[in-house]
Amino acid sequence: MSTVVLRVAGLKVAYGGIQAVKGVDLEIRAGELVTLIGANGAGKTTTLKAITGTQAWAGEIEYMGQSTRGMASYQLLQAGLAMVPEGRGVFARMTVTENLQMGAFSRDDRAQIDADLEQQFASFPRLKERARQLAGTLSGGEQQMLAMARALMSRPKLLLMDEPSMGLSPIMVEKIFEVVRDVSARKIPILLVEQNARLALEAAHRAYVMDSGQITLQGAAADLLHDSKVRAAYLGEAAA
Repeated sequence: MSTVVLRVAGLKVAYGGIQAVKGVDLEIRAGELVTLIGANGAGKTTTLKAITGTQAWAGEIEYMGQSTRGMASYQLLQAGLAMVPEGRGVFARMTVTENLQMGAFSRDDRAQIDADLEQQFASFPRLKERARQLAGTLSGGEQQMLAMARALMSRPKLLLMDEPSMGLSPIMVEKIFEVVRDVSARKIPILLVEQNARLALEAAHRAYVMDSGQITLQGAAADLLHDSKVRAAYLGEAAA
């Protein structure tokens, strides 16, 4: 895990006069699952938007050793940086199959795209059952599966995920995290923003804790899972 896939240094993002991200440093190495946890409004989603080129930023962001400054989000996607957005963002008036095909819009290897489509249907049997169904008619959990499968259709070299368990039933949350672990087992590096701190820390290799636009703690996920401050603030346990 020595190769750095993503390096963020001194990242700052402002909305008008409000500084939402205040000098964040983080990195993702090859094969790692890294989680970024924190309360609502901590700046987690804003950080992801900066990384994916959908939000103006200051500082340094390097992907695969190259600065991303000036790169559009579609160029980052073509370079292998894919994101599963908060709120799923599926194409409601397109079918499940069409959504998945859109995930591969930057590719031209037709035979492999077809093979990957079948792979996603194998990984998400429920999507196969609903292949011709409009995405907007799916349940929240099914839409989240579709958003994840669509991102994987791009064959990402780095996958960013923003709150994949939000608003889902406990059973569906377990399914989503099963998929997250499966993707990580394939050595696809992941940066996971997640409010379910316990599941995120249990799944991740390393973790960052964000508060008020700054990284306040970082380290091995297993260590932070047992950190008394983390447990009190994010796991609903009394401080020791």
